[in-house]
Amino acid sequence: MSQVGAPRGRTWAGPSRSPRSRTLRSVATLTSAVLAVTVLAGCSSDDGDAAASAAAQDNAPTARGLVGDGGTLRWAVDSLPTTLNAFQADADAATGRVTGAVLPALYTLDERGRPRLNPDYLETAEVVETEPRQVVLYKLNQQAVWSDGREIGAADFVAQWRALSGRDTAYWTARNAGYERIEKIEKGRNDLEVRVTFAKPYADWRSLFTPLYPKEVMGSPNAFNDSARTTLKSTAGPFLLGETDRKDGSLTLVRNPRWWGSPAKLDSLVLRAVPRADREAALAAGTLDLAEVDRATADRIALALKDAGAGRAGAQAAQLHGPGSAITPGKALKSWALAHGEDEELAAEVRAARAENKAAAARYARAQDTLSGYVVRKSLEPAYTQLSLNGESGPLADERVRRAVARAIDRRELAESVLKPLGLPAEPPGSHLALAGQAAYADSSDALGGQDTKEARALLADAGWVPGGAQQKPADTGAGAQREKKAEEAEKKAERAEKKETDAEKKAEGAEDTASDDGLYIVGDDKPGELRAAPRLGPGGPESGTRVLAPAPAAARESAALLARAEALDTGARAAAGPGNAKPDKGVAGAYAPMGSAAPAAVPAASQALGKDGKPLSLRFVLPSGPGSETLRAVGDRIVRMLDGVGIRTEVTKVSDESFFKDHIASGDYDLALYSWPASAFPATDARPIFAKPEPASDGSLLVEQNYSRVGTDRIDQLFDQAVGTLDEEEAGDLIRQADARIWAAAGSLPLYQRPQLVAARQDVVNAGAWGFAAPRYQDIGFKKSETTKGSGSKH
Repeated sequence: MSQVGAPRGRTWAGPSRSPRSRTLRSVATLTSAVLAVTVLAGCSSDDGDAAASAAAQDNAPTARGLVGDGGTLRWAVDSLPTTLNAFQADADAATGRVTGAVLPALYTLDERGRPRLNPDYLETAEVVETEPRQVVLYKLNQQAVWSDGREIGAADFVAQWRALSGRDTAYWTARNAGYERIEKIEKGRNDLEVRVTFAKPYADWRSLFTPLYPKEVMGSPNAFNDSARTTLKSTAGPFLLGETDRKDGSLTLVRNPRWWGSPAKLDSLVLRAVPRADREAALAAGTLDLAEVDRATADRIALALKDAGAGRAGAQAAQLHGPGSAITPGKALKSWALAHGEDEELAAEVRAARAENKAAAARYARAQDTLSGYVVRKSLEPAYTQLSLNGESGPLADERVRRAVARAIDRRELAESVLKPLGLPAEPPGSHLALAGQAAYADSSDALGGQDTKEARALLADAGWVPGGAQQKPADTGAGAQREKKAEEAEKKAERAEKKETDAEKKAEGAEDTASDDGLYIVGDDKPGELRAAPRLGPGGPESGTRVLAPAPAAARESAALLARAEALDTGARAAAGPGNAKPDKGVAGAYAPMGSAAPAAVPAASQALGKDGKPLSLRFVLPSGPGSETLRAVGDRIVRMLDGVGIRTEVTKVSDESFFKDHIASGDYDLALYSWPASAFPATDARPIFAKPEPASDGSLLVEQNYSRVGTDRIDQLFDQAVGTLDEEEAGDLIRQADARIWAAAGSLPLYQRPQLVAARQDVVNAGAWGFAAPRYQDIGFKKSETTKGSGSKH
């Protein structure tokens, strides 16, 4: 299946690929399903349009008056939730599906991924004080009650804060971001007011208390850790928890009679565990009403609709493109002859085969008839697929090699290969932290630069990776050779000193000035294996924390240029130049490879393998092998060809979905990998661990949080910290954009395309489908009214 990874939670010790072991903080269930997290929003400002348009929702929006009352909707999930506690490590997409229907969400997301106050639970929520402390005042909907009749109130807020603050280690929490900043929670002027006081300013306060659990769940470690995994003592949503049948693989939600908002249109909503590979068959059997599907299933439904539109029944369709449709009249006649021939044994075999073909055609015909009752709704999912470049060790520890990989790849070609055939927008993401259509979105990819084969080769040459380098032997490092080398260097040093004195005398006599070559780095000037320290960059060296090698002063100049460009992109320097001075973007001079390090010219070195010090440049590319991962593997094949074009060889390793994240991505056992990040509504909070600078622990392990590329800088961390600590939304957005530009410059990950969202739905299912950024409004989902039947085929 396609990989969307957001492992979060407790410490996990994975296998090591280097002498250091890895202790991974915030690693939880390593799942390939989209986790139940909210969508990237950046800020909640209404001002202005986003820089780019989001893909439109496709969920058959229908007024409630046109939706029938009653019926049961059968909705596919990958598996039943292993826990109903969204704050535990193994919470997954199914957990989010349940909590979204049965628990309070103080804020929900609109079609552009912006948090919106949910009037079913809140009348208002606002920052009422900023000095000496930030205070948020929540005014609750006076009708909001738990399913046991108790009012939702301050006690529930307090219990959730204490459980998630991180102060009590008896609670096995996967995340506590934001809750640790709270100083106290108290009741306001009445039971409907809750005052939350923060010890430190927190920009993303809207991310808190969603979902909100009752105090009975959060009030004790036992209830939090154990009881809430399988049941919830009380809920407060349009639906209630019903029966769970593990054997049948179904979990039923039923209409909540105490719900004070618009009543749920459905009588019940059944979540059915159907693996992605089995969904086409389940849809063809008519046992599902709503299911996310892969492209192959979407194409099959489209074909069934095309047949139906042309007036072809399933039997006719089977003759055109079903089993046996390729049998020519001649082959059919021969088959008939053999089936009635004198060789009884052969005739029996042929008759059995003919009977099986006939049965298969009949099954195909029935399936086509059933599938023609569905439609595929499509949009872009709030998640993007990226190429991760592991910068901890090996060739990719050199930032020039990472940038060369990035610049060898045509992101637009990859995006179009995935999205264009589906009729979806195929613009490559320009941000790691926001997606097209959001207020915080800005394309900062210029901080790295676009596809440029020549620059990629120049960067590799500057890093010492050249054609034929795999055959070169490194310099002799024996003791005798070292002594000879030192003697020669001492002699040369004396000669240079003498020459320097002579030159100084000439200058003193008024010799004419000439252009200096000081600092110019020409590829090949350095001795094999020689490393030169890079200077500290910027005031206090904020970028010196990048966990990469800097083999030459040229790398420092390159880094400085890229970082300056990143800063210019997001601090207004580019705009300050004025539109009249705008020039075509050809990159910053010297930003990508130093002057003099031109790519090897006369070789078809596009296809010639590169090497250095007797070692070939080869990267281990890890891909998932399971069903549903076909798109990732196809994209991987294209990337292999693109890298081959600049002389980078890849060793492709296909592994099972179960081990892909746990044994490879999280443990760092890879060079290149493709996986997707589900987005978050609050990047200052949720994206920080994804791009945090890895830190060495006292035991020698490496703490990477969720930064599986192992590339980060102190400055990126500082920008995130500043963004989460300001209550000025415009300033927070600007800081996030600055952080993103620097993430691009570091080249630890390369966003390729926003994931497609394909949902098969019965044609009469409304207010459900491909929601894009938005959260489902469960009470509005239902079946469209019909003159002959309402909720047709929905009661099972």
